Amino acid sequence: MKLLDFIPIKLTLLLISGIVIGVILDPKPLVPLLFSVLSIICLGFLFYKSEYGESIPFGMVVVSTTLGIGLLLASVAQPKNRSLHYSHHVLNKTSTSQHLKVLEVLKPTPFTKRYVAEIQRAGSTKVQGKVLLNIQTDSLYEGLQVDDELITWGTFEEIPPTRNPHQFNYKNYMARQGISHQIRLDPQEYYLKPTKNSTIRGITATFRRKISFKLKKAGFEKDELGIIQALLLGQRSDISSETYDDYKNAGAVHILAVSGLHIGIVLLLLQFLLRPLEFLPKGKTVKLVVIVLLLWSFAFLAGLSASVVRAVTMFSFVAYALYLIRPSNTFNILALSVFFILLVIDPMLLFQVGFQMSYAAVLAIVWIYPKLQRFWFPENMVLGKVWQLLSVSLAAQLGVLPVSLFYFHQFPGLFFISNLLIVPFLGLILGLGIGVIILALLNILPGFLVSLYSAAIKWMNIIVGWVARQEAFIFKDIPFDSVQLVLAYIIIFALVHLMSKSAFKRVVVLLLGILGFQAWSFYLGLTAHNQERVIVLHQTANTVLFHQKGRVLAIHTSDTARADRLATDYKVAERVLKVSYQSIKNSYKISGRSLLVMDSLAIHPACPAPDILLLTQSPKINLERYLDIIDPKRIIADGSNYASYVNRWKKTCTQRKLPFHYTGEKGSYNFSTTGD
Repeated sequence: MKLLDFIPIKLTLLLISGIVIGVILDPKPLVPLLFSVLSIICLGFLFYKSEYGESIPFGMVVVSTTLGIGLLLASVAQPKNRSLHYSHHVLNKTSTSQHLKVLEVLKPTPFTKRYVAEIQRAGSTKVQGKVLLNIQTDSLYEGLQVDDELITWGTFEEIPPTRNPHQFNYKNYMARQGISHQIRLDPQEYYLKPTKNSTIRGITATFRRKISFKLKKAGFEKDELGIIQALLLGQRSDISSETYDDYKNAGAVHILAVSGLHIGIVLLLLQFLLRPLEFLPKGKTVKLVVIVLLLWSFAFLAGLSASVVRAVTMFSFVAYALYLIRPSNTFNILALSVFFILLVIDPMLLFQVGFQMSYAAVLAIVWIYPKLQRFWFPENMVLGKVWQLLSVSLAAQLGVLPVSLFYFHQFPGLFFISNLLIVPFLGLILGLGIGVIILALLNILPGFLVSLYSAAIKWMNIIVGWVARQEAFIFKDIPFDSVQLVLAYIIIFALVHLMSKSAFKRVVVLLLGILGFQAWSFYLGLTAHNQERVIVLHQTANTVLFHQKGRVLAIHTSDTARADRLATDYKVAERVLKVSYQSIKNSYKISGRSLLVMDSLAIHPACPAPDILLLTQSPKINLERYLDIIDPKRIIADGSNYASYVNRWKKTCTQRKLPFHYTGEKGSYNFSTTGD
């Protein structure tokens, strides 16, 4: 089966290309709109002239039309290109009330509850747009729910960019979801409206809370309840960090996310259970309708999250293909579900990790799995089933491996063991779980069934925990950049083609891909070896200074434990091989410039006037008088200082026209690249 033989696949790839180009070029909607309209007119003309229907000009116009639609979708998806977006109406105004509606409840932090909210009105002006809503709370505050509406006079703040090199860029992550600003509130700074307009998401959220309450009342313990909520309700916020890490390290974290695996299993169960309907008049049609309705009911149960909607959309097409007795045409099904439904509705899905991994896994399964099955035909039925499951697992992991390494920099070597031990029973666990929920809602859930299902979940956790403890097979901190991502997929594509049919050209492509991957890795290692830089990083209540020399990193910090996460991210990205920790010194010599570190003791060492003064730990000094003594060329203040001190120092430096760098505003300070 040749992947690019299917027209929907070609159109999908062109649409994806158009969306990517649109995000990069960021044009105004008018340009791609005109381009798309002209292309569609040309397409209609050539189609009308039937002799051009399969000509090269017709194909070129189809390509340009699809690219243009992708460009238009990407442009329209940008909030700044929408006339009613709040950024055009309220950002520069003060004392304007905002009418917010909660769309999504995010995972809270110890002192903050977080939500995605839609702005419906600013004062008397109707506006649109999503914001990140942060409410400072304590453990007694119950928080808001989906569909709650509130009135506030909050101030819009831009979501800050990452302040340190190679940290997760939360600003970009939220921007891909159409969110560029946040509002910070205390509980007394908003008015909660007593009435609200219910939406489907709000109804599902209320229904899920009711289910969780019923399950908790039935006697499920906290750990088991957290897993049940993840498996069936799409809620992972109640899973302990230790349990989640076990599933991640065992390569089984996909089990905790309601996605294609779960919906596919539910589809197979429904196909089996509803087979008697086929004997009724028009029974196959009735069966298809019932299956699709039940699939979307399960999506409703799981909260209609993005991953669930993707999976149910795709498997609705699969159910239709089974109805037409055309299950082998899976590539067309995938392309249709992506092209006609998901990317057209929300082109920014393309940049979400879950979307990328989901379709990489499914495409790999339907493309690579049949080829793996040809290698061995075991006569023993049990061995045959094991080989089928292992083939599916290998195909899926091969498909997501480059994406997983690019985003997470780790690979669980024993993923196939956890999949072999859990996935065969996942259908039973899901089916039994759905039954448990129905009985709990009807208040007729027997105690023995609670004990049975709790034991099943507990044993699943035990198996995953055992696999996760085999740390020798968990490969972490693997450097992997975007070039390696592309080259890795070229290698996989060439390898699969070679598995299909041996040919000299395919061998050459595979070898060139491997050679290119090795050459790029060698180049990155050589670049890292010849590199030296000194960076003052930003971390609240801590001073962190990195000195990288080649592939060795020296970390000067006042709190080693808190600096560890910063060190890990930097080490992986910069391909550092050795890390050492040292205490902060009073002075340094960097690239011919002297750096004086002034901490809370405010001790001035006997040394010549420094080029740069680094203020840490909120030293109690009169900066104006001190500057008269040392006269530095630049002042740096890191995240260990009180905000009031920083503001005072900044004002003093502004009056003296002295460069001032606060890491909390401008991010880390790089001595190697930042000039004075």
